[in-house]
Amino acid sequence: MPKKLNAIPPFESEDDERAFWATHDSTEFINWEDAEETVFPKLKPSTRTISLRLPEFMLDELRLIANKRDVPYQSLIKMFLQERIDEELRRSVAGSVDKVLE
Repeated sequence: MPKKLNAIPPFESEDDERAFWATHDSTEFINWEDAEETVFPKLKPSTRTISLRLPEFMLDELRLIANKRDVPYQSLIKMFLQERIDEELRRSVAGSVDKVLE
C-alpha cells in the first residue's frame, strides 16, 4: 500500500516556500519514484561579480596563456579555479575514504 502523502501548502512568496522546504522532508509530500528527469538547457549558472587583486605580472601571464588558448583571460581564470576546486574535492573525498578504511 502506497504511503499517504501530505498536501503541499500554498505559499505567499518564494521566501515562504524556501523556508518551508528548509524545514520539511520532501518525501512526506512527494512520491519521488514517480518523478521524471527534466533538462533545462537554457539555464545558466548564477554569477556574482567580485573584485580580485592580482599582481600585475600574474595578470600579464594569465593574459598571455589565455591568448595562446584563444579564450578570454577571465574565462581562463574560471577554468583554472574550477580545475583546482575539483582537485581539492577529489582529495577531500579520497581522504575521507582513507579515514574510513583505517
